Amino acid sequence: MRAKARNVRISRIKPLAGDVEQFIAAQKQLDFTYAAVGSTNEMLATSPNVDFVQVRLGDGAAAFEAARAALERWDHFRLGWVEPCEPLAPIQAGEIAAIAIRAMGAWWLNAARIVYVVDEGGPVSRFGYAYGTLPGHAESGEERFLVEWDHATDEVTYSVLAFSRPRHWLARFGRPLVRRFQHRFRRDSASTMKRAVRDALARMG
Repeated sequence: MRAKARNVRISRIKPLAGDVEQFIAAQKQLDFTYAAVGSTNEMLATSPNVDFVQVRLGDGAAAFEAARAALERWDHFRLGWVEPCEPLAPIQAGEIAAIAIRAMGAWWLNAARIVYVVDEGGPVSRFGYAYGTLPGHAESGEERFLVEWDHATDEVTYSVLAFSRPRHWLARFGRPLVRRFQHRFRRDSASTMKRAVRDALARMG
């Protein structure tokens, strides 16, 4: 089923719970807005037209488990100007997430579907997921959020890898500003994950 960008919700006030639930229900019936679904699972950080950021969160099993728990709580989206909307999507393929973004003087309610989940052991433990945009999103593309624990170095990292293009006409018109918001999101998300892991480790004593 195809749908136009008019499904994006833009308002002066923050989305209300009832509106979010209706929005998610409508998006469940719609398809992704891009062709390369799942491709972030194979892309390299150096691939053309890919945005990538990676930061160190700490060391060892406790840091990895704290980072994993933060992803499961959607802490990496709790930035003040970006917020995950209730009900939060479980980290499972096929689930729909609604994300509210304060930008250009308005709240943008965006929808995405979780494409795949990463949950691996071995020499490098990995946990994360990718989501892809639905018609209720101002952009078209896919974004992967991943925490990794390299057992050889004991280092735990968080990374965001994404590709996108503007879909809503306002996003196309304001492309330079949108790009600044995207870079800000990845920077703020990384800082939030650092803080979440640091606070979790501090509570452990």
